[in-house]
This record gives sequence, structure tokens and C-alpha cells, in this order.
Amino acid sequence: MREPITSTRSSSASESPAFPLTADTKASALFYALTIFLSAFLLFQVQPLVAREILPWFGGSAAVWTTCMLFFQMVLLAGYAYAHYLTTARHARWIHCGVLLLTLAALPIIPSPIWKPLDGSLPLLRILGLLVLTVGAPYFVLASTSPLLQTWYFRARGRGVPYRFFALSNLGSMLALLTYPVVVEPHIALRRQAWIWSGGYVVFGVLCFALARKSRSVQREAEAEAAPITAGTRTLWLLLSGCASALLLAVTNHITQNIAAIPFLWILPLALYLLSFILCFDNPRWYVRKLFLGLFAAAIGAMAYGSAGSIVIEKARVLIPIFCAGLFIACMVLHGELARRKPAPQRLTSFYLTIALGGALGGLFVAAFAPIVFPGLIEFPILLVAAPTIVLFALLDGRPREARTTREELAKSQFWSLWVMGVIATGLVAFFVGWKEYKFLTAARLLARNFYGALRVSDDEAAGIRELAHGTIDHGEQFLDPVRRHNPITYYAPATGVGMLMTDLQKRGPVRLGVVGLGAGTMAAWGRPGDTVRFYEINPLVLRIARTQFTYLRDCPAKVDIVLGDARLSLEREPSNQFDVLAVDAFSGDSIPVHLLTREALRTYWRQLQPNGVLAIHVSNKYLDLSAPLALLAREFHQEAHLIESDRNNVTRTFDSDWVLMAPRATARFPWMDTTDSQIDTIPGLRPWSDDFSNLWQILD
Repeated sequence: MREPITSTRSSSASESPAFPLTADTKASALFYALTIFLSAFLLFQVQPLVAREILPWFGGSAAVWTTCMLFFQMVLLAGYAYAHYLTTARHARWIHCGVLLLTLAALPIIPSPIWKPLDGSLPLLRILGLLVLTVGAPYFVLASTSPLLQTWYFRARGRGVPYRFFALSNLGSMLALLTYPVVVEPHIALRRQAWIWSGGYVVFGVLCFALARKSRSVQREAEAEAAPITAGTRTLWLLLSGCASALLLAVTNHITQNIAAIPFLWILPLALYLLSFILCFDNPRWYVRKLFLGLFAAAIGAMAYGSAGSIVIEKARVLIPIFCAGLFIACMVLHGELARRKPAPQRLTSFYLTIALGGALGGLFVAAFAPIVFPGLIEFPILLVAAPTIVLFALLDGRPREARTTREELAKSQFWSLWVMGVIATGLVAFFVGWKEYKFLTAARLLARNFYGALRVSDDEAAGIRELAHGTIDHGEQFLDPVRRHNPITYYAPATGVGMLMTDLQKRGPVRLGVVGLGAGTMAAWGRPGDTVRFYEINPLVLRIARTQFTYLRDCPAKVDIVLGDARLSLEREPSNQFDVLAVDAFSGDSIPVHLLTREALRTYWRQLQPNGVLAIHVSNKYLDLSAPLALLAREFHQEAHLIESDRNNVTRTFDSDWVLMAPRATARFPWMDTTDSQIDTIPGLRPWSDDFSNLWQILD
């Protein structure tokens, strides 16, 4: 098959290492490589760092990470545009050094508390503004470094391997990403992380200044020396990079919301995305087109099947590898085709700018456009059709044209046969995902979506219940039968930890109940005349659904109050409510808002409870033993902690659930808590969690 008509060949000569390398040349290349690697490492180390810093302010929502990713993609685009501008600017090196010097004023990168939300309004713009003022300037300079230094290096030598620096840059990014949750987060306090990163940025600045002084002034190459870039080639750059970026975010969203919302799981897709960049731009031999195109067809089919609405959460151990492997293969094809079309080094900043624009557009599609326009997570099925369609267009760009020999005629015939098969396969995928999504969506009573995720209300006529789901996670149910609709069920049934507690306390008189997390409003079913039930809910969409699709709130005879906004921030601002019980159940499935389980959070909870009040925290989780850090904190506050487990009962609609109940003199006041099973095992080496330190790796079950 003939190579695509691009300027790849014009760049291959300049990338050949056939010229003699002197000791000075090697040292200079190493200096450039070190600076590019450090800039990329800092670029991706700051992403989880700052996201973790602001997560507690916005409810610990997974959407905070998606918003951060969108911001970083947009600033990356701005940085690449700035680098492209400097390729034609006079005194470019000293302009860049001046800008770098100004960004030092943003250090250390510690967000100001004034950005904490004051109400329940959607926080997208607030998060973006916070990020701009906290890390925007340093991130902008770091983002521009790789393309800018590659240009400096090539112009200083007139030859070399600048595109391998791009692979090195992505290697630094991937190492930063992988080391953060394993090396940095478990061992270094959050505030110290910010100071260490700021120190690393200063070191990076010193290296940049040294390169600016060391690099000799060279004449800019005439643009005529590089082959012209056609509009079609530039469009393919945009489509290939944009589709890969959108797939990254869509797969991450699908895994965390529909399969298993493991807190670390966003790291793996991003690392695989970066790995595909590293391999494709390091050397052409990594992307074997025939091999990966075959794997690509299989991967798209597997992800299409796995994304169908009927696939259940119990298959997580199978589906997670399918989606991660599928994402990697898809990115290898998209980035491999992108690398085959890379221009001569004289045009590299234009190339990187287009890639960054595609990445930003892909991020906007998933993070901003889709939540507003689509009622559910429809963007993923759309991308499963868009990806092979774009690849088919890319293959057309490199199709065999003139056939002078029998072998070339055979290659041309084989190409068109395979291409037509690709069109048919893409059509079948489109039909399958379209049909599955249609069935899944039309079966819902209500579909709604906002910053905090996609919600679905559906009726199960056979079981006689109405269910509220976030992805595949059950967030509340109610019996459709008017006689039974007042019953507290699921995680709040009488046989659960919080149900047994409420049954006991209501025998003693009126109860003041605080609830963090509204769901369908099931806890309101425990309210009686004379009781007070006060809910704290961050998502206004959940409140609207609880009021219109379920009857717990309007049926409740107790006094019911609802406070919109992040529960912890709301509780911090309020005077003590003197609750008898404060029930914390604000987890999105298995995704853990750690800021609700820290020393500072529990101090706030105890301030809201009356002296003999009980703190009840729902800790049901397939992957993490959340009771262990809570037991340590209970000891710090001189409280007794007991783990109360309940079994599933389909007749009463009781779910398997684990509740940690904490109270002073709990055993004496509630003898039913004191059982062998209620004792919480300790984990060797586990430290109490705080806002500045937590370690989820230690509590993996």
C-alpha cells in the first residue's frame, strides 16, 4: 500500500542520525531533553495535585476532574499557540524568559479560600476561574515549553530529532501521572506537595534561562523550505487528535459512572492515552498499521457491546480491561495515523497547535457540550462510530492511486475490498449502539443530566418499585404501591444500621435528624410528627427529581428542611443544629469524596450533634475498607465506633449495607451494637485521614 501523500519524507532526512555527534552536541541535546522532561513532568504532576486541592470545595464530584481536564486542554492550546507565535517573533527567547519570570508571582500554587462556593449553583465557571488564577500562568508556560524548545533545538542544529522530544515529553507526563497516587499522595502532605512543585517550577525556570543564554542566535528558516500543508491534511490532524481526546474522557466517564467508580481509575485511561503518544512519535516501527487496524476493529466492537445499557456492574472485572485496552488500541491507531502525517520540523509548532486545538475541541465536546445537550452518556456511543469513520477517511488519504504493475494493482484491489468491509463494519456498529441506546433511553421514565452526572428514573413493574440511578448505581427506590410507599427501604430499611438506630431512638422521643445526601429522599420515611429532618444535597437536579418523581418528601409528617450546596461547607457555616443523628451518605456508588471522611470533617459533624448524638456513616463499598480510617478518627474524638452490616432481603427490599455508627458510650446506650461482628479491624500502618493527608491504597479490600 502506498504511503500517504504527506510531508513525512521531507522530515525523515532531518530526523536521520547519520550526522556525526560531538560531545558538545550530545551534552546540548541532553540539556534540552532534561528541560523538556521536567516541564512535562511538572505539567502533569500539577493536574492531580490541584484537582485534589479543590475537590473538597465542590463535593468531591468526579466532574471536578473532567472540568480540570478541560481547563488543562484549553491552556495547552493557548501555550501551543504562544509557542507558534514565538517561532516568527524577534527576540523570542527573551520574550519567553520574561513571561516565565512573571509567572513566578503565581507561586506557591495554593488555591485561595475565597473560591469556595456559597450556594448550590453549578460550579463549572467557578472552577475554571479558580484554576486560571491559581495555576493558569505556570501551566501556560510549561505547556509551551516542549514545542518551543524543539524548535530552538532544530534551528540551532539545522537537523536532529525534535519529534522524539515529543515522545520524551509524553513519557515525562505519564511518569508524573503514575507516580502521583503511588509515591506522592500517600507520603507527602498536600500543602507540602504544592511547595515542592513550586520549587520544581523554579528549577525549570533556571534551566530555561540557561538554555536561552546557551542557544546561539540562528536565522529563521524560510517557510518555502518545508513542504506546504494542505487543508485536508490539517483537517485530518484536527479530527484524529480531537477524536482521541474525546474518547479518553468518554471512556473515563463511562468506567467511573457505569461500571465501577474506583477513585484511582481515571489514571489508567490517561496513562494509556499518553503511552500511545510516546510509542507513535518515538519511532514509526511501533505503529504497525495492518496489525493495529485489525485490533482496532475488534476493540470498537468489544467496547460497543460492553457499553450497551444491559451490561451489569457485576462484570466490572471483565469490562474495565476491555475498555482500557480498547482505548489504548484506538489511540494507537488515531495517534499512529497522526504521526504518519507529521510535517517537516520547520512546521512542528503549527502541527502541535493543531493537535492541541483538536484535543481542546474533544474535551469541550465531552465536558461542556454533552452534559448540556444529551440527556444521558450518549457521547461515548457516538464516538464509537466517529472513531472508525475518521480512520476510514484517513485511510482514503493514503490509498493506492496509480497502478503500474500487477502487484500494485493487487494492492489497490485489496485496499478497496478492506475499505468497503470497514464501512460495513462501521455501519453495523452504528446500528447496534443506536438500537441499544434507544432501548435503554426509552425504557426510562426520566433522563436528566448536569455537572454532577447523568440521572435516570425508571419503573420496575415486576418488583413494583421506582428507582433513581446514577449510571448503574442505585441512589434510592420507592414502592409504587400506595400502601407500601411510606416504607424506608434499600440502604435505610429497618434491618440496616441506620434503621436500627432510628427505631431505637424513636422509642425515646422526638428525633432531630440530619442527612448528608438526599437521593430519592428515603430517609424522610423515618420522620414522624414532632421530628425534624434536615437534608444537605449538592446537586439541585437530585432535589427536583426527589420532589417530582418520589413522594417521600411530601408524605413526611415531620418538619423537613433542605439545604443546597456542599454539605461540609454548609455545616461549617451553620450554628450547631443539635442533631440526635447525623447520617452521612453522599458517596456516588464506590467513588469516595475523601473530604467527608477526614479529621476536619468529623470535627464539623460533632459540632452539629448534641453531646450524646450519633454519627452514622454509610460505608458500603466493593473495593475499599472505609471503616478502618473512621475507627482511628473515632478514637481521636473519644467515641466508640461499631460497624453494623445488613443482608439483602428482596421481600422487604433491604440491600446489603455497611454503616459505621459512632457515639459516646455507644455500648451502654445501644446494647445491640455490641456484637463480635461490629468490631472494626485495624490496618497496620494506617494513619488518621485529614484534609492534608489520605491514603486510599492502604484500605484497598
